[in-house]
Amino acid sequence: MSQTAVLVKENGEVRMNKSFDFMCSQLRNGRYKVTIERYTEPRTLSQNALMWLWFKCIEDETGTLSIEIYNHYCKKFLAYVNDWGEEVYTTSSRLNTKQMTDFLNNIKTDAASELGIMLPLPDDRFYQAFINEYKNRR
Repeated sequence: MSQTAVLVKENGEVRMNKSFDFMCSQLRNGRYKVTIERYTEPRTLSQNALMWLWFKCIEDETGTLSIEIYNHYCKKFLAYVNDWGEEVYTTSSRLNTKQMTDFLNNIKTDAASELGIMLPLPDDRFYQAFINEYKNRR
């Protein structure tokens, strides 16, 4: 069984929330291995919304369904070889914010080079017009 607690280090001090103390108090006698890794935020809702707007745009331009476009890009950019030597891919729901940014950048670059479709970012001049055009399409 595995459990997760979040520790915070600020100004040289480590703070633990009460759930960590509680988890430790519930352990049976025995030896345990504790692994500490940097916490990363999961992808944001706005990142996810942008991705699906882009896929709607690509769908309108190519006639390929958004879900098929999503699966294509997951296979293209999120594939890896598992312990059994099989190629598998993950989905964007498992990405953190940095990984999702990289995924979106790869999609943007691929759409431009392979499809000739320029996908806007929120800072782009015509982003709001893009939002207005695609946000209510199904």
